[in-house]
Amino acid sequence: MSATVAAALKKIAVAVLTDKKLRRTVLGIVLGVIIIIIMPVAAVISLFNGDIEIDTDRLQTLVVENLSAEEKAKLQAVEDMMKAIEVAMTEKGFTAEKAKEAQVLYVLALSDYAEQTDFVSKLAGCFTEDQTDEQLIAAVNSAFGTELKTEDYSKIMNSIRAKAINVSKFVDPETKNNVDLAEWAKQAYAKKWGYVYGTYGEVLTESILTAKASQYPEQVGDNEEFIRSHWLGVRTADCIGLIKGYAWYNCDTGQIDYRSNGVMDTGSDPMLDMATEKGTINTMPDIPGITVWKDGHIGVYVGDGQTIHAANTELGVIMTPLEKASWTHWLKIPYISYDEPIEKEN
Repeated sequence: MSATVAAALKKIAVAVLTDKKLRRTVLGIVLGVIIIIIMPVAAVISLFNGDIEIDTDRLQTLVVENLSAEEKAKLQAVEDMMKAIEVAMTEKGFTAEKAKEAQVLYVLALSDYAEQTDFVSKLAGCFTEDQTDEQLIAAVNSAFGTELKTEDYSKIMNSIRAKAINVSKFVDPETKNNVDLAEWAKQAYAKKWGYVYGTYGEVLTESILTAKASQYPEQVGDNEEFIRSHWLGVRTADCIGLIKGYAWYNCDTGQIDYRSNGVMDTGSDPMLDMATEKGTINTMPDIPGITVWKDGHIGVYVGDGQTIHAANTELGVIMTPLEKASWTHWLKIPYISYDEPIEKEN
């Protein structure tokens, strides 16, 4: 297999495993053959450790030009199985993230068992709520007689989980609201997002880092070595970017579309000026998803006296008690809808 083809296959695999929409295209079909026919598990595991950028148009052209009729049939069978697994997992009440885990198991380790008439139901039956990776792999090994290793599976899934936005925890993915803004911030903190000035929640790639270093030589260029060693390959944001990323996030595609949803690109200080509902911090209503401000910096109040904010290059996204972060003002973001406030106790 040539280096060019291997590089393309690497990109396809990562694209599909981390993007639900792509699984519905020819790229989604390709993943099965890549892993089932060509790539050993060890090689697949290594896919998730580097900086990967996706030229989907080029990849699709490469695939279409080089597949035989037999290969296309195999690919379609993989796509059909991916869909069947998704449907089965959904019917059992599991989230899209759990369905993805089942699909990963299928393409990485269980393709040889896919012709069993009860394969999909057996695979779905291995999953339970609040299950550890060790418990899942034990169930899979018992059901299929395999000898999968938990550490191999966890290495792949942890990479995917760290970059995924779990929209199943949103109360209303169709709107931009304060509760989901707070949830967005909580996920950014839990998944240890980094800080890069001028970014807004995308996975930091080499090309993004290079562009930002050129655009912001002082804030990013002077810190490029640290950023590359700590934040490359994970999601990053600056303080206002943490909020704008939520506003621009498309829950259907999983993409952050710059300046979408009628939300302009602005800084933390202009955001305070734009807000029509705001006040000094001592008057702040107890509303998760309300934002807190001090000169040159902004964060998200997530309830229980805690704020989450993209602090700086060294710290990334952190959680800080409200009273310890020197916030001076609160504001409601103009493009976010807010529920009625929880009455503040005196």
